[in-house]
Amino acid sequence: MVWRSVVINRPARLKREHFALVVEQEQSARVPFEDIAVIVLNHREITLTHPVLSACADYGIGLYSTGDNHQPNGVFMPFLQHSRATRMQRLQLSLDKPSTKRAWTRIVQAKVQNQARCMEMLGVPGADRLASYARRVRSGDAGNLEAQASAYYFPQIFGRSFHRSQARWTNAALDYGYAVMRGACARALVQHGMLPSFGLFHSSEQNAFNLADDLIEPYRPVVDLHVAQQHPAQEDADLLPADKAALVGLLNVDVAMPRGQMTVLASIEQAAESLARLYDGGSEQVLEMPCLIGLRQHRFEM
Repeated sequence: MVWRSVVINRPARLKREHFALVVEQEQSARVPFEDIAVIVLNHREITLTHPVLSACADYGIGLYSTGDNHQPNGVFMPFLQHSRATRMQRLQLSLDKPSTKRAWTRIVQAKVQNQARCMEMLGVPGADRLASYARRVRSGDAGNLEAQASAYYFPQIFGRSFHRSQARWTNAALDYGYAVMRGACARALVQHGMLPSFGLFHSSEQNAFNLADDLIEPYRPVVDLHVAQQHPAQEDADLLPADKAALVGLLNVDVAMPRGQMTVLASIEQAAESLARLYDGGSEQVLEMPCLIGLRQHRFEM
């Protein structure tokens, strides 16, 4: 089971030795590829060999690059890893409109329910209002309750003056955490043979990850809860390497799924697998969505 998140914040050279990634720094580290879920390259002086890239593809590892602002700006994923990718993609492209709308309804309901749970865990008022929004979502979210819920939710958990366009620590942390989750969603979709660019709701021609942007929605409150609990007193503070490592570490917190508690990363893989079953003729009821239960790190048996 993949579970390690490797975040590299200092100059390093990455190479492959047999079945392990070797990170050469002042003190070298060695990590089996089979244990790695994601690698985040967060320094301009990191070099890596072609065998490392090849191993990332072979083992299904999401390899993230970051830009000058140290936010994730790209993810390297395997090519057609699924044995029946072409069949799955045909099914994906042929999904009828009513099924598409019902599936999006299920995703929106799960997102808004998790936003309500996030508010409860933070002890802020208004969770009942969001729970009501979730119950009222209809086919395709024709009433745009997702947007109404978010417009109410963010000022409640981050303060009345909060806006997503502001340059502040909170938004930098949200963007970083969402980018990590988005990459994990894209990775899972590719592993199950789907095209990340063809979404249920998101449909921008300039977006290669429309379906990942659909699947991420119920997972955003995991990031929101962490950021709301950890934001510093001074909002003009920089996002530190420790902050980024903690955000990547959210992939290993537990959520509840219909099949039991598991990590966010494992949950994303199950959600993607259930989406594949939807495309293969299932109803929206086959979709398995996460339930936010806090930020407890999963305990792995060693």
